[in-house]
Amino acid sequence: MTVVEGAKPTGLVVRATNILIRPGAEWDVIATETATVPGLLLGYAAILALIPLIGTLISRVFMGLLFHSFFGLHGGFGGGFGASMSLVGGTVVSVVGYALTLALVFISALIINALAPSFDAKSDMVQALKVSVYANTAVWVAGFISWIPVIGWFLGGLVGFLALGYGCYLLYLGVAKVMKPPAEKAVGYTLVVIAIEVVLSLVVWGIVGMVAAMAMFGAAASGAAVIANAANHGDNLSRIEAASRQIEAAANAAEGGEANGKPIAALDPQTLKAFLPDTIAGLPRTEIEATSAGTAGLGASDAEATYTAGDKRITLKVVDLAAAGGFAAMASAVHAESDKETATGYDKEGTVNGRWTTERYDTQSKDGEYSILVGNRFEVDAEGSGIAMDDLKSAVGAVGPDRLEALAHG
Repeated sequence: MTVVEGAKPTGLVVRATNILIRPGAEWDVIATETATVPGLLLGYAAILALIPLIGTLISRVFMGLLFHSFFGLHGGFGGGFGASMSLVGGTVVSVVGYALTLALVFISALIINALAPSFDAKSDMVQALKVSVYANTAVWVAGFISWIPVIGWFLGGLVGFLALGYGCYLLYLGVAKVMKPPAEKAVGYTLVVIAIEVVLSLVVWGIVGMVAAMAMFGAAASGAAVIANAANHGDNLSRIEAASRQIEAAANAAEGGEANGKPIAALDPQTLKAFLPDTIAGLPRTEIEATSAGTAGLGASDAEATYTAGDKRITLKVVDLAAAGGFAAMASAVHAESDKETATGYDKEGTVNGRWTTERYDTQSKDGEYSILVGNRFEVDAEGSGIAMDDLKSAVGAVGPDRLEALAHG
């Protein structure tokens, strides 16, 4: 029985050892063996992911409490996070991180599988899950360093960094040997997956950070509400898949390729200038400029205009991210919506009319910003002072988001 069929501990140890010390040969074995989704997740990922979970519990709670009790440390070395967190709070943070780690592994597999046809590989969810699960081996095993008092605190970051680097190498080998794209496309396939996983990881560990902050202040139970909110607004796999295709286009562009049979190119910055009106909210345009930049087949362009009258000012910008807009689209697809109010204003992000929108305003200083992402390609941003939020929204509307949308999909 193999480990992916469920289970011998010795099988798991042998698999983890082999994937670390002779990954090429082990990936060849993995590519042909029979596996199931429950077997991969429960018989391997769920077990190895316990290593950093237990280490986190030790370092955050038990060792922190030990230093707190015996040495009277409050914060700083030894106490820090652990001494400030209750046993229940530390457990909640660790368990939430554990659950989100396993969820991230599964979502990564969905992405690997969805991208397969774009790189001339065959879609197969079990094969994609093999890649996602086993490529994480180095990171999970490296979590053992956090079990070691003092040494783990100093070396944890370095070991984690090295494990991440080796994990990227394992991912590349897994993609090449298990998903079997043409040899010349394996690197691009891997880079796209890594880019998406970076964005997803930032979101996931941002959620863990929020739960940790709540735990430190005795509100760990409220972490469930944070996770539910993030899941409601961030888990949009269709948008993630669409953004993945754009990131793939960016990878192809970096290799001098094309997307959908058309060259990938940002609009001429002079074309973007035509989208900026002569006046906005009664303010005349006093400055206008346009620039472009590009490297390795990737390009971007922007046009910016300033409108002033007295103490009122609006800066309006249109940016064409071209193929690289997929990264912005990915960020918005997995980003949790937020709505924060202060004594003098507010700051919120979310999807409005199908477009990712950022809105910030201070009623006291009358400073603010309003921006939207159009067609997963164009960013339109209005920033001003001495001005009303409605004027900033009007400025963005004056650019003609629908016209940009048509260009993005044309």
